[in-house]
Amino acid sequence: MFGRRKSEESTGSTAVRATAVTAVEPDGRARDGHTPDGKKGRPTPTRKEQEAARRRPLIPADRKAAKAESRQAERERRAQAQAGMAAGDERYLGPRDAGPQRRFARDWVDSRFNIGEYVLVVMLAIIVFLFLPVQSVALTLIWVVYGYIALCVLDAVITTQRMHAAMRRRFGTVQRGTRWYAAMRTFTIRRLRLPKPQVRRGERPE
Repeated sequence: MFGRRKSEESTGSTAVRATAVTAVEPDGRARDGHTPDGKKGRPTPTRKEQEAARRRPLIPADRKAAKAESRQAERERRAQAQAGMAAGDERYLGPRDAGPQRRFARDWVDSRFNIGEYVLVVMLAIIVFLFLPVQSVALTLIWVVYGYIALCVLDAVITTQRMHAAMRRRFGTVQRGTRWYAAMRTFTIRRLRLPKPQVRRGERPE
């Protein structure tokens, strides 16, 4: 009995020593940050030191570099917004262009040839010819202008009426101002339209 008790005590003390050895780091500190005598292995930082570590300077050291970086970030943001708006990305569209109905209206107009999209070019050419000294030519050009404008308006009316009927079949109700929105797009040169056309001529809008 005495031999067994001595053996158990010897085994227990060996386990305690092994635990003590494994719980101490090579530099003499315990794994929980304390030394074997129960004290911390590093001094506790003061409140001033903690606040200084958390504090960030409100004014950067190099103001010129900070301003240049801010301007560059702003330019990149504007360029990204312009590219997104031109591509028809809903995240960058304003209230006038946003929404599925406005997108459908743009696609409907862009998928067709519109007489009015060359109105600016024709008007500039006619203004140049009006300065000719021949009165008969100037009078003829005036009537040509009236006829061309009438055709542009008629084409816009027919286009928007057909678009309105298609939108009623698809959406049930049509957003207010959509017909005027589409009509104004028919008078803009295709390459200058914003957002840019997303469909080809003759392609059916989705």
